[in-house]
Amino acid sequence: MRAALLSLMNKVRRKKLTPEAAMKQLRWMPFEDMGFARLDTHREMRTAMPEVVFCEGKTVDQAEAILRRLVARHGRALGTRASEELCHRFTSGPDRIIIDYEKLSRTLVAGRSEKKRRGLVAVLCAGTGDIPVAEEAARTAEFAGAGVKRSYDVGVAGLHRLLSNRPLISRADALVVAAGMEGALPSVVGGLARCPVIAVPTSVGYGASFRGLAALLAMLNSCAPGVAVVNIDNGFGAGYFAAMVARKGGRK
Repeated sequence: MRAALLSLMNKVRRKKLTPEAAMKQLRWMPFEDMGFARLDTHREMRTAMPEVVFCEGKTVDQAEAILRRLVARHGRALGTRASEELCHRFTSGPDRIIIDYEKLSRTLVAGRSEKKRRGLVAVLCAGTGDIPVAEEAARTAEFAGAGVKRSYDVGVAGLHRLLSNRPLISRADALVVAAGMEGALPSVVGGLARCPVIAVPTSVGYGASFRGLAALLAMLNSCAPGVAVVNIDNGFGAGYFAAMVARKGGRK
């Protein structure tokens, strides 16, 4: 936050920003009360990433209003678990905003895209049924400013598919590995990787998988070192954490 404030003051000093414009930016700190929501407008200054909107559970009107306000404040916004109806709100009418909506992962990026990339996050998933969660992780990491490479359908039932990704695994600064069923893939990847592995249990599987609980417990009990675990289907949390790791230790 201190660095962001210094940057703002330096822009005023160099006459790249008027004092009035700077005051307008400072006016909305540390949060903006919208009545039904309080936007954390300081978050990008603290963490280098704006607040992200979890759209599920909100009305379409609420999610749209929050995302539009975030775009106005930061120039960009990310919505997770976003519906196609919400997507349509941004692409039609006189107040259209450029968006990138990915239907499978239900992620919506509004406004400008992050151009600068630092570090490499490799996102792997066991089967095609895990792709929605893996893609949520990948798009979140990209939004957070990390470079991302994907390799899907590389589960342990066909181990040769995974081993063909050894070069990618060795180059990555952080790995996100999504798997359902018995959740074995992160343990195998953990035995091959020299960087942190963020395991994501998915709710894919037959009855005894208990909608991802079996995979979650398997990942928590992994004997491979360097494996951390997020909640079931939490691609966003995995992608965010992986990007933080990659940006800190990654190549410029």
